[in-house]
Amino acid sequence: MTAEPRLSDDRSEVARILFELAVPGLLQNVAGPVEDQRIEYREEAVARVLGGQLSAAQLEYVTKAMSPCPPHLVTSATHRITWRDSRGIVNVAHTGPLGAVVPIVAREATLELWARLDADADLERRTAEVPESAIKLLAAITTDHTPVEIFRTGIDAAARTLVQHAFLAGQTPYGDAAQLARGIAESGIFDAVATTWYWGLQASTYRRGMIPASLVTFAGRVRYSVDTVVALRAMKDAQLAHAQDETLDPLPSTAQYSRLAPGQRPRCLARSPQMYDEGRTSVLSLVADMFVETFVHLLGHIEVAPAIVEHPQPVADTSAETFEVPDMTCSHCTRTITKVLGELGVDPPEFDLVTKKVVAVFPSAAIRERGFEAIRARGYTVVPGPG
Repeated sequence: MTAEPRLSDDRSEVARILFELAVPGLLQNVAGPVEDQRIEYREEAVARVLGGQLSAAQLEYVTKAMSPCPPHLVTSATHRITWRDSRGIVNVAHTGPLGAVVPIVAREATLELWARLDADADLERRTAEVPESAIKLLAAITTDHTPVEIFRTGIDAAARTLVQHAFLAGQTPYGDAAQLARGIAESGIFDAVATTWYWGLQASTYRRGMIPASLVTFAGRVRYSVDTVVALRAMKDAQLAHAQDETLDPLPSTAQYSRLAPGQRPRCLARSPQMYDEGRTSVLSLVADMFVETFVHLLGHIEVAPAIVEHPQPVADTSAETFEVPDMTCSHCTRTITKVLGELGVDPPEFDLVTKKVVAVFPSAAIRERGFEAIRARGYTVVPGPG
């Protein structure tokens, strides 16, 4: 009788499948010419608690949901911005010392690379040739089940990494956005996030405009401080312990880890090195390098400027609502929103992750407002539709 494969074996096989889909040529195609453009944004300062480094909501989240991370290790963004990108999609992000240029251009780099994925005929052909057994394995192990969805999420994660570490630009020797992007890539920060942060920490802290890290500089490159490495490992261990505690319901983000042997630590699928062209590389390296290259290139074509503030329009009293959730990025986000609305008696909404739009039918205007507040309580932004 054949033994059931161990989870570690499954994950190694998934890493190999993704690498063979990505190599050669992932994101090497050009989706179209880059045109100069101007993008305007609105900005508001993040209110800190008693002159500290966190807002009241951030401090509450750190103490309740990020144990054992010490609050003093967490740095908040200075401002929160909203804007519509080149596709007309509303976005929300946070900024640090380098200002709005980092998140806005990071979003445009993400859109550019997503367009390359959609136009990649070789990737489409290789995906069609993947055996059904491999597709089922991807669905069982990964959060986003299809190869294109997985690569899209990886690109988005690279953008979040850059934007969050821009909150710490004052702790680095990098004086502008291009230097920062190249510097954190050369310093291995993209790898550090993949190997030391637990699944979900990046997305939840990104939405709340903070980063649980500090940086030190050595020989012109940046590294996580010792306190950062210790805290990240402790938080990851806490997540693994929760997943393997049979008396607790597994979290969606860690359910797969319940099958790991005691003491075994999960590896990032994209970080797993593979042999290629007489050397070793990984999907993460390919994606991060291409993201940084695209980001730096777009810096020369995008003008970022503050917008004239307009008064918001009132929201109509209606049971059916189309609204936007700018920080909704993946299927985990859609499941979270579905769950919180379902607890209020709202039927499962319809989602469009590309336009960030959600369509839900609310029993009443009061339930709609409670639903919006419940979504915001999970760290997401809600932009109601026009009245």
